[in-house]
Amino acid sequence: MAGKLTLEELRAATAAGEIDTVLAVQVDMQGRLMGKRFHAEFFCESAFEETHSCNYLQATDMEMQTVEGYKSTSWEAGYGDYTMKPDLSTLRRIPWLEGTALVFCDLLDHHTHAEVAHSPRAVLKKQVARLEAMGMKAFMASELEFFLFRQSFEEAHAQGYRGLEVISPYNEDYHIFQTTKEEGVMRAIRNGLHGADVPVENSKGEADAGQEEINVRYAEALTMADRHALIKNGCKEIAWTKGHAISFLAKWSYDHAGNSSHIHQSLWSLDGNPVFADPDGQYGMSETMRHYLAGLLAHAEEITYFLAPYINSYKRFVAGTFAPTKAVWSMDNRTAGFRVVGEGTKAVRVECRIGGSDLNPYLAMAALIAAGIDGIENKMMLEEEFKGDAYGGSGIREIPATLRDATVALDRSSMLRAAFGDDVIDHYVHAARWEQAEYDRRVTDWEVNRGFERA
Repeated sequence: MAGKLTLEELRAATAAGEIDTVLAVQVDMQGRLMGKRFHAEFFCESAFEETHSCNYLQATDMEMQTVEGYKSTSWEAGYGDYTMKPDLSTLRRIPWLEGTALVFCDLLDHHTHAEVAHSPRAVLKKQVARLEAMGMKAFMASELEFFLFRQSFEEAHAQGYRGLEVISPYNEDYHIFQTTKEEGVMRAIRNGLHGADVPVENSKGEADAGQEEINVRYAEALTMADRHALIKNGCKEIAWTKGHAISFLAKWSYDHAGNSSHIHQSLWSLDGNPVFADPDGQYGMSETMRHYLAGLLAHAEEITYFLAPYINSYKRFVAGTFAPTKAVWSMDNRTAGFRVVGEGTKAVRVECRIGGSDLNPYLAMAALIAAGIDGIENKMMLEEEFKGDAYGGSGIREIPATLRDATVALDRSSMLRAAFGDDVIDHYVHAARWEQAEYDRRVTDWEVNRGFERA
């Protein structure tokens, strides 16, 4: 695949002067890439084995505050180091950065060298291992949406993120002429990601003015999560080089659609056969698929935090906007939280439509797998398919409407506590409560505009 590197190939490229920088990155709680830029010679000599970072990187918020109250690290404990262990199977070129390669790292305890259980990559790897013990592996693909702006990141910041102009004056869903005008950015994104071992299938205009979507090929869950994290970082970097800002915020504007991250998922046997497919089943769905989907539905409330982790995430759940409000399943129905697609083929799969583009892919995929495993292990019976407009459905399962509700469901989830471990769930419950508390004490423009004179 274009962009993939072995350590030996990196050494050769370094000796030839083709690569001089290696980014060694971990993924933080927010799904961002954090790490160091190594001189390639030093990386090839020793840093390919390990490097180190402050452990607060897995216990901070969007603002990089040292949030108190985490069990894993604190001022009292001195904010020590974690070991960053490069996963050399992820080593790749980064075409849009001159002379640069990148590698994802796993996080290990500095003393015991055990994986840091609450680090996102470790959370997903644990669920992948559970599936493998059952003789299966998960294949997933996330569809990322974002808005492209005329302004640069620097200009948007200087404007206080007000008065921004999206790149298009009208809804450009599937629109070829309008997206032709955006090709300077979007072609660079497609080709850049392809050259970084992210096999892009297509880009398209999405369901609002200035909104884009990137679709990439199905892959095993951990590979897909790595790709997802790299896509978000790469799209931002490439847009920046072109003088434009982009945003993956779930709901950047009241007047615009939300940004989603639909996650397609299916299970396959270790020898490559589709576990979800059964030509004799309804819609070609096997019993295992039905149990898996039943697990997703049964635990929909509990896993929502990992699909919608911020206050802003819940502003996206608005009826009639293609963002779901009901956690039901339906066949090829975009109003449902869980949409079954690929009817009657070996590619039959579940599309979870709940997640926004602000989710952490490792945590979201891990939560989905854990819920599905619980459905399989307990042979949960799949409820009847919902048909029609789920927005107008009454008496059916709702997606939590606020972060506060989702946090309560996460904290009370015996399934996730068994799957992830109490310490991991407590870690993310603390993160959710901090996000809520930070928002609760803020004064918003809406409040001031509404009540300054009239209150």
